Amino acid sequence: MVPVCCADAFIGVNIGTDISDMPNPTQVVALLRAQQIRHVRLYDADRAMLLALANTGIRVTVSVPNDQLLGIGQSNATAANWVARNIMAHVPATNITTIAVGSEVLTALPNAAPVLVSALTFIHSALVASNLDSQIKVSTPHSSSIILDSFPPSQAFFNRSWNPVMVPMLKFLQSTGSYLMLNVYPYYDYMQSNGVIPLDYALFRPLPPNKEAVDSNTLLHYTNVFDAIVDAAYFAMSYLNFTNIPIVVTESGWPSKGDSAEPDATINNANTYNSNLIRHVLNNTGTPKHPGVAVSTYIYELYNEDMSPGSVSEKNWGLFDANGMPVYILHLTGSGMVLANDTTNQTYCIARDGADLKMLQAALDWACGPGKVDCSPLLQGQPCSEPDNVVAHATYAFDAYYHRMGMAPGTCYFNGVAAVTTTDPSHGSCTFPGRDSGSGKNVEQYDPNEHFGESIDKSWVSPDEDGVLLEEVVDTLDQNPPKERPRREIRR
Repeated sequence: MVPVCCADAFIGVNIGTDISDMPNPTQVVALLRAQQIRHVRLYDADRAMLLALANTGIRVTVSVPNDQLLGIGQSNATAANWVARNIMAHVPATNITTIAVGSEVLTALPNAAPVLVSALTFIHSALVASNLDSQIKVSTPHSSSIILDSFPPSQAFFNRSWNPVMVPMLKFLQSTGSYLMLNVYPYYDYMQSNGVIPLDYALFRPLPPNKEAVDSNTLLHYTNVFDAIVDAAYFAMSYLNFTNIPIVVTESGWPSKGDSAEPDATINNANTYNSNLIRHVLNNTGTPKHPGVAVSTYIYELYNEDMSPGSVSEKNWGLFDANGMPVYILHLTGSGMVLANDTTNQTYCIARDGADLKMLQAALDWACGPGKVDCSPLLQGQPCSEPDNVVAHATYAFDAYYHRMGMAPGTCYFNGVAAVTTTDPSHGSCTFPGRDSGSGKNVEQYDPNEHFGESIDKSWVSPDEDGVLLEEVVDTLDQNPPKERPRREIRR
C-alpha cells in the first residue's frame, strides 16, 4: 500500500524559544503572517502563543514537553487535564492540527520510553472524548538515528532494542490515521561521513548520473541524502510489516554559522539547503520509493537561538534573528509561496510592529525632512496617502530612505522603530521603493553620522549574499556511511 498523509505537501517552521531577547507572541505571529508561513510547530503549548495564533488560520502543532511525558504516560486523568488546558481552551479559534508527544524520546529520554505509547493513547483518548480526534492527530518525533543500516535504504531497520516500543507505536499511528514524525538532518550525515558523502549530495545540488547513489537491491537512484533517510524510514517500517503509514519530517535544516570544526556551516550552504528542500517538498516530488507521495516538512527553525547550549552551530539554525531580520534570503523561484516572494535582491524597510507612535512620528518627520526623502506620494490625493496613519506613512518613508541609501547597514533602524522585511509592502497603486530596485544602483553614499538616531544595531546588518561557496565533489560515494549518527542536543 502507498502511504497517504496530505494531498499536497506543505512547508512549516519550528519555533524555538532559547533566545535571550525572545520576540513576544504578537511579534512572532506578525512575522509568520508577513512571511506567509501557514504551518508551525511549537515545542510546548504556550498559552500566550496559542492566543496570538487565534483567528489567523495558521495550522499549529503543539507539543507535550519531555519533562511532562512521564506524568501524562502514567495517568489518563493527567492526559485529559493536559488536553483540556492546552487544546480545548484554544480550539477552534486556534487551528491546532497535531499534538507531538515528546521529542526524540527514545534517544533523548529513554527512561520515559516505556510510557510513550501510553502517553499517545491517553492524549488521543482525551481528544476522542472531546470529539476532536478527527481533526487533531497525535504522534511523536523521532531522531533518524533510531534507523540502522540506512544505506542502502532497502536494508534499513529500526534499532531492534526499541521494537517493544516501535511496534505498538506504529500500530497506534496506523489505527488512528496518524503519521510517523521524523527529524532529518543531512548536515550531520555529511559531517560524520568524513568526505564520503559529497556536499552536493547533502545540499540537493544536481549530481551527474555517475555520482548518484544506487540501492543495489531496488535499483532506485538517490540524488540527495534527505530522500535516502526518508526512504530508510519507509523500509524500516516495512520490515515491521507497516506499509501504509506516511511520514512527516518534523525537523530539517542547515546551520548558517559554525566554529572552525564546522567549516560547512555557512550562510550560502544553509540558503542552498533550505531553498532546495522547500522546492523539493512543494513540488510533491516524493521519494524514489514513493514518488509523488507528499513528505511535508518543518524547517528547523524560525529564529536563531542564541541561548542554545553546545557548539556555535547550535545557535545558528534560524531563518531570522530575534529582531525579525532574515539571516539570508531564500531563493525560491518557481517553488510557490513560502517565505513571501522570491526576494533574492529585494528587502524593504517597514515600521516595526508595536512601535511607539510618537517615536514613529519623529522618525517620519526626520525622513521627510533632514533625511531628504521625497514624501510627496503621501500627500492627500496621491497614490500612497492611504491608509492615512503614521504607521503606513512611516513605512513608506523608511523604505524610501533605506533604498535611497542603497540598503546600507544601519539605514533601516530609526531608533529601533523600523525593521527589514522580505515582503513587498506595496498596495494598490502605491508602489514602494525597492520593488524594482535590483542591485541598488544610483544610490547616495551612506553617512552614518547623518542617520536618524545615534546608535546603529549591528545585528541588523544584512549578510553578504555575493558569490556562492562551491565545494569539490569527491569522486566516489561509499555505499556504507557511518551507522552511528550524531544528533542535536535536545533541550526541551
